[in-house]
Amino acid sequence: MPTARNGDVSLYYDTDGDGETVAFVGDVGYGAWQWGWQHAAVAGPYESLVMDIRGTGRSDAPDGPYTVGQLAQDLEVVLADHGARNAHLVGAGLGGMVALQTAFSSSRAASLTLVGTAAAGRELDLSPLYGTPTNPQECRASLDAAFSADFFDEQPDVIDQIVAWRGEEDAARATWEAQAAAVERFDVSDRLYEMTTPTLVLHGSDDAVWPVERGRELAEGLPRGSFEAIDGAGHLAHVEHSRVVNDRLLDFLVEQ
Repeated sequence: MPTARNGDVSLYYDTDGDGETVAFVGDVGYGAWQWGWQHAAVAGPYESLVMDIRGTGRSDAPDGPYTVGQLAQDLEVVLADHGARNAHLVGAGLGGMVALQTAFSSSRAASLTLVGTAAAGRELDLSPLYGTPTNPQECRASLDAAFSADFFDEQPDVIDQIVAWRGEEDAARATWEAQAAAVERFDVSDRLYEMTTPTLVLHGSDDAVWPVERGRELAEGLPRGSFEAIDGAGHLAHVEHSRVVNDRLLDFLVEQ
């Protein structure tokens, strides 16, 4: 079980494959299950690294609130522990903010792929995404804010599996709130022009929590940013339309 330590906080991560490292950083409250579709797609031609951000999965859950700066430091500690001098960073929601902050504060980011994220967390109401991990009915109901109605109708078995995974890996209420506080306080909208790292911004066209306009504005503010809406997808576009996202991600990595 590979773990890194940032002070008193133990951070779990897992790797697979060979080649350049692609590091995945997750969204508020969700465990590493959210990257199962991408992990399998990149491991082989690349090395996939998936971490449990503090408060989720097998990583420690210290008292909050957290900051994106802390979480970016956690990511840097994990990469250093693994011996990865740099990596292609893939982040969703909060994880996208962590990837952005890491690119601003260090030279470790070879590229950024940001899914359903924004340059600032103000005026975002994340509460519809929360579900108590020990309450399967509540977890299932909260997925209404993460996926489209079509996904529920077409993939009932996947929904059942996600509910089970959430019970094992997702953040409890206190640490979910600690992570959500990091989103609320984050704002690099006035610094985007400084970012020279090549960045792909993907966003579900039907995201009910992180509006697609936020993703478009993020890409437009980045000198080397490009934007693509994932048609018909909700907030967890990388799960709901994983094949489309994986194709875009792999094409982007090849370009780098």
